[in-house]
Amino acid sequence: MSERYQLVDMAETGPAAVRTAFANQVAYCRANDARVTARIVAALATLLDKPATEFARRIADWQGPPLADALPLRAAGGLHALHLSGKSPALAPIYADADDINDAAVVAGVVAGHEAALLPWLDGPPQTNEAGRSSNFIAAMLWLTDQGLPPHFDCLEIGSSAGINLMIDRYHYDLGGVQVGPEPGVMAFTPEWRGSHPPQHKIDFAGLKGCDVGRVDLTDPAQALRLKAYIWPEHAIRFQRIEAAIAAARAKKPNLVHANAADFVEAELRKPQAKGTTRVLMHSIVWQYVPEDQQMRVTTAMEEAGAEATADRPLAWIALEANRTVHQHELVVRYWPGGEAAKMLGRAHAHGAWVEWAAA
Repeated sequence: MSERYQLVDMAETGPAAVRTAFANQVAYCRANDARVTARIVAALATLLDKPATEFARRIADWQGPPLADALPLRAAGGLHALHLSGKSPALAPIYADADDINDAAVVAGVVAGHEAALLPWLDGPPQTNEAGRSSNFIAAMLWLTDQGLPPHFDCLEIGSSAGINLMIDRYHYDLGGVQVGPEPGVMAFTPEWRGSHPPQHKIDFAGLKGCDVGRVDLTDPAQALRLKAYIWPEHAIRFQRIEAAIAAARAKKPNLVHANAADFVEAELRKPQAKGTTRVLMHSIVWQYVPEDQQMRVTTAMEEAGAEATADRPLAWIALEANRTVHQHELVVRYWPGGEAAKMLGRAHAHGAWVEWAAA
């Protein structure tokens, strides 16, 4: 399978698009230090050659756009859940990253033996909630404050999954030496910081509210297991973080509603904004999964609300999303009034391991 991304239309469908989606996912995983997940996805791709099970046939004959639907991660999540639950010991050598394993044969056997358990994993999008990405949100808010926007943030997040990034006011951050948040905090983040540090300011939060079409309740063990299944097994620290997030949610649930991105943003932007607050839309590694018509509605709603924004009631948009041309995640900000043009503040690891700050 190719080690390089193939540039394709996210809306493309058909058998060729399915194969490309799996090839791209393998390349993406390897580029983000996820060797085991790459092995699982590559093994799943071999099922497409002669699909012998309903699970494989459904993947091979996928009717929607497989890249936008994150089809490879849906299938990989099902296998990881079998491994985490101990229901498929045959997968253990792959998840231990052992050598001399016939990954394709192992995965084919597991799929054949656990098809009933695996099929439901194809029914919905993956949930990739990751607290480490919140370092980017905080850094962007420090930068916005440096531009003169009020440091009192009323945050709206789309694609919130379990709402882990809606608890960012409970975490502590060391961003290139700049300290933000309570100490020690429910979680502490010290990403490898590349470049100059972000501006030093004191910020706080007027509100934190999010939405998801498949929201996850962290206090429900079954739903928490599903979320864990989408964590790449190579990244042990992410399992520690999700346990901390579960404990935090049990103490106080994040403000998370069931809604699609466009409906949520339009409704929230219609609500009055308090003077002296910066209303901010934020999202991470979710835009590619938002249908194009909803992307257009969100963009229109933000630009129309931005046209009405004032210095004491500004609006900002913080996005950490994948640029699949350069194979990196970019932190991009817009704000109104005065910062309507998109500004790239830096690049970051998909799960928060490092931030490369590029803002002046």
